[in-house]
Amino acid sequence: MQNREQAWCLLTEFTQSESLRKHALAVEACMRAYARKLGGDEELWGIVGLLHDFDYEKYPAREAHPYCGSEILKQRGYSDQVRRAIMSHAEYTGVTRDTPMEKALFACDELSGFITAAALVKPNKSLAELNAKSVKKRMKDKAFARSVNRNDITQGAADLGIDLEEHIEFCIEAMKRVAADLALDGRAADTQAI
Repeated sequence: MQNREQAWCLLTEFTQSESLRKHALAVEACMRAYARKLGGDEELWGIVGLLHDFDYEKYPAREAHPYCGSEILKQRGYSDQVRRAIMSHAEYTGVTRDTPMEKALFACDELSGFITAAALVKPNKSLAELNAKSVKKRMKDKAFARSVNRNDITQGAADLGIDLEEHIEFCIEAMKRVAADLALDGRAADTQAI
């Protein structure tokens, strides 16, 4: 099995966008936290989170992502388990989410993006300023982060069998572990003040 370093190299080979790399890191953090909570393999779940969108920048069309990525992963020796989980995170592939890892990936994907957007509008651009209630309130504002599918967020929590507010709080806490890597630790506000 490939390790995290190899997965990061693959991600950076295909993804130049800093925001997409940060999204991958955020989903990885959430996936690792859920692996610990649900008794999964933390390295495996983390790699799935890190690589779930690695092909998106080069192959953004619905007909291509994550299909092209799955083929690249196959060529690079990634397991069917990794490839299937990544295929299952996109509703339109028709790949069902059967395992806790697959369900967690779907549950964390859109939510991590929404949490990032919610943190970026806080005065200090910090995850430390967020809580689940504020995120849920933002979800009601359809103009805010409009590209994020709210139904996927609520469905993801339901599929995991976890209360939505608890799921949001859990992901905020997981992302706080990598807040510096996400530039959501207050530093961005400091540089804007200069």
